[in-house]
Amino acid sequence: METGFKPAETISASRMAEFILDVGVFLMSSGAHSGRVWRNCERMAARWDYHINISPTFTGILISVWDKNNPDNVVTRYKASPPSSVHLEVLTRISHLSWKIAYGEISFTDATTELNEIRKKPHYNHWVIAAAIGLACGLLCIVAGGDATNAGVAFAAASAGYISRFQILRKGFNNFLSLIIAAFITSLIAGADTVLGLGRAPEMTLATAVLYLVPGVPLVNSVIDLLEGYFPASLSRSLFAASVLLCIAVGMTLSILLLGISNF
Repeated sequence: METGFKPAETISASRMAEFILDVGVFLMSSGAHSGRVWRNCERMAARWDYHINISPTFTGILISVWDKNNPDNVVTRYKASPPSSVHLEVLTRISHLSWKIAYGEISFTDATTELNEIRKKPHYNHWVIAAAIGLACGLLCIVAGGDATNAGVAFAAASAGYISRFQILRKGFNNFLSLIIAAFITSLIAGADTVLGLGRAPEMTLATAVLYLVPGVPLVNSVIDLLEGYFPASLSRSLFAASVLLCIAVGMTLSILLLGISNF
């Protein structure tokens, strides 16, 4: 019976390693945990009769690729991961690509072309992200007991903090420095609500406005990596998340001291 499954092309171990590395580091930088990176990459490599061994870290991937039919045909490569920028649509599209490869619906050349197209996909509009972050923090403020005034200040503080961080990163400054400055600006604006005593629960404005900086994806991925046995990746993600939380604390402390808030 006709299945539509095409025979696999002959791909060199070097080309396969480069392709798998491109997929792996792109997945990691888009917010994938190590197990997802392994499953997607292993599915693709198996299509062309290759075994792979992946050692992911927070900053890159070390990979070994060897031919199932020729164990001496082995290649080991390392590639650094670009800066993390969570993009869930990218994860979904690469997952779909991996299944198309596994089912033999696409050639290696076409798979490479499609991967390049996915990599060129623009990120979410940063002004939309700023508005969404502000809205989320404002609603959290209301849930925590604040009123519309508190929520409005939280919205402005979170949006301004995100925009400032984005502009700092665009200029190539250190990521942790951008976090400290963003936390400082956000809590400075939100803390003014506490100083002026606006709204029903001004302290909730300061407590909720900085929540957008909490590294949710690295924290969740570190737990998943720990449960799945990727201990080096789990440890590095945990240390990164802890460093981010420390930066948030530093930025908030500076603004609280500047505003003279003593009861937070």
